Amino acid sequence: MFGTQAQKEASNGFALRRRAYWLTSATSTARATTITSIPKKPSTFSVKFEDMYGFTAEGNIDDVNVLNEVRERVREQGRVWCGLEASKGANWYLQTQISSNGEGISVASLKLSKLTNMITLKRLVRKGIPPVLRPNVWLSVSGAAKKRSTVPESYYDDLIRATEGKVTPATRQIDQDLPRTFPSHPWLDSPEGQASLRRVLVGYSFRDSDVGYCQGLNYVAALLLLVMKTEEDAFWMLAVLLENVLVNDCYTDNLSGCHVEQRVFKDLLAKKCPRIAAHLEAMEFDVSLVATEWFLCLFAKSVPSETTLRVWDILFNEGAKVLFHVALAIFKMKEDDLLRAHQIGEVIDILQTTTHHLYDPDQLLT
Repeated sequence: MFGTQAQKEASNGFALRRRAYWLTSATSTARATTITSIPKKPSTFSVKFEDMYGFTAEGNIDDVNVLNEVRERVREQGRVWCGLEASKGANWYLQTQISSNGEGISVASLKLSKLTNMITLKRLVRKGIPPVLRPNVWLSVSGAAKKRSTVPESYYDDLIRATEGKVTPATRQIDQDLPRTFPSHPWLDSPEGQASLRRVLVGYSFRDSDVGYCQGLNYVAALLLLVMKTEEDAFWMLAVLLENVLVNDCYTDNLSGCHVEQRVFKDLLAKKCPRIAAHLEAMEFDVSLVATEWFLCLFAKSVPSETTLRVWDILFNEGAKVLFHVALAIFKMKEDDLLRAHQIGEVIDILQTTTHHLYDPDQLLT
């Protein structure tokens, strides 16, 4: 769609934006992720540490020890995935097409093989995708790779080139939000990181003018950039997320999709946790006070990054229902504390403190 202009500017030396970003998220950090375990002391003793994706976190000693246990499970999962690659072949999770090529393999056998792979993949994804494999697996299971294959290879570069210098209400809001998107992260707070995040957000705002830009997408796109190996991959993950994975109209001007999510979650809370729902209703506490940010940012702003990405593993493979499952689990795990609360501020504090210390994804996902 931008081909003619692309050819002209390519001759002027336009640099392709397919460079790798924050590679430690998928490579070097995966090799050195253990935080020194600390002997048992009062759990209120505060410590600072860096997580796998470069965020500085502050927690207590229990948080550090839990995170070490989780990372050991991640390493064990890595060994399981490696074993499957050895037995099924590299990128076995990409082999989903069934065809009969006359080489003695029946269609029925191929269907069975595909079904076995799908069941195995679903089970493995729920236990967590190893960080080094996460970019490729996400691109495959989400449909992002397929979506990208339907447009010219230069689509993203042409789109970014065509939007350079354009000013819209969306670009103005993006420019305001860039400095406050994970400002403590060393790469995202750098000129390079903010320029990369801006290109992804501005590019998508021109791709889909109905969505344009909505606050919350900055946190989602930022975390995608830290996980994916290239800016272009992050763009396509954002595209498939908004166009295929999430509820329609979550990020349009009237947030109608987000309002639908809030109603669905409120009904689920009443069904699964009736005591909590009745107590909160008596207090006139609206769950949207906390759940709006959870759903718009997909927990990226509320929950530690390594836990958020375990949620996203399932989100990209199974769909948006996991967001309701996680939100419900947060309320369930603090049922007693919530029932003792009598002020709206107390409820918010309980939930915010809980999400801040959710270093074990299995608390949410089992």
